[in-house]
Amino acid sequence: MIANRLLSPSTARHLSQRLLPRCCTTKSFFSTTPSTSSNIFDKITFIGTGKMSQAMLSPLITNNLQTPSSITAYDVSDAALAKVEELYPGVQTATSIPEAIRDSNLIVYGVKPQNIEKVHSEIRRAKWEGGDNKVRDDAIILSVVAGTPIQNFLDGSTVQRIARSMPNTPAQIGAGVTVWSCTENIDANERKRIKMVLDSFGKTVFVDDESFIDMSTSISGSGPAYIFLLMEAMVDAGVHMGFSRETATTLVHHTLLGSTKFAMETGEHPAVLRNSVTSPAGTTASAIYELENGKFRTVIKDAIWACYRRSLEMGGQSSQVGPNRTMAPGSFGGNSDATTTGSGSSHHPVEPPMGEMRVQSSLGNKHL
Repeated sequence: MIANRLLSPSTARHLSQRLLPRCCTTKSFFSTTPSTSSNIFDKITFIGTGKMSQAMLSPLITNNLQTPSSITAYDVSDAALAKVEELYPGVQTATSIPEAIRDSNLIVYGVKPQNIEKVHSEIRRAKWEGGDNKVRDDAIILSVVAGTPIQNFLDGSTVQRIARSMPNTPAQIGAGVTVWSCTENIDANERKRIKMVLDSFGKTVFVDDESFIDMSTSISGSGPAYIFLLMEAMVDAGVHMGFSRETATTLVHHTLLGSTKFAMETGEHPAVLRNSVTSPAGTTASAIYELENGKFRTVIKDAIWACYRRSLEMGGQSSQVGPNRTMAPGSFGGNSDATTTGSGSSHHPVEPPMGEMRVQSSLGNKHL
């Protein structure tokens, strides 16, 4: 990804100050206050300088967590590297992957999934050839690549210490959420340092079971796109009714922002909050009726399951999971003994969501 398509540090700083609710900010993302802490890692190498790489790189420097001279960037695009040098003075750039990873004990994979094998081959070459550009024995690979399991890195790069993460795009303003996991040979101190890197651009959630990363891709990883689509639809409806696009956008932005902050600060279940806005036979009730009649919940759930399945497919695993799905015989990543009608072979062998809602009456619980 070309670096000049990303949010500049000044733009991201402005957005973080305007848009982040206080409940989400436990520290200043773009702090300029000097820090007395030393580097988190001896040297960090970024392979690829796209959105996620820059979302990590920027706060590491501006929050004085890592000195620019101890960071090296590599990208196939000379223009992207030139932009990195312009935005982050002091950051080193390299013309090859073996050169970039020299003396690095944290190697960040920030490339597209289709380019991973090319990076793997360069890492292997550096390991085999040795010399000045050899891979450190204590090197850790930190992946921000979607849909690529840890085993792919173990087999492809032959580096045996891997951390896999799934951040999301709000990380660009320090409001991201990242789910991550790692191999067992990464000790507690090293995990703490990896967490410091990921914490620099938002909240982190560590999971022991890597499968939760693919699940999180469908909720937090791709989730911002669902919110932006809802945002777009609401703005367009406002314009259709007669608001200027600027006014409609302001109303929608602050409605979503305020509702999220309200839910976080109150800790109430969303259904409770929704009911507090919905009066019997009122305007909101009419709107909710149309959403429910249009199967709004089902569409959202189906979209999340579809995203999860695609993430599994990208990682070479079976996508026969979820409602109405079972493992087919010979499915890649699946059990050859599974049948198309069995109920125990699916990762989530559940029935279609029916009869979920109940009402309390004088006759006891009834299904809606």
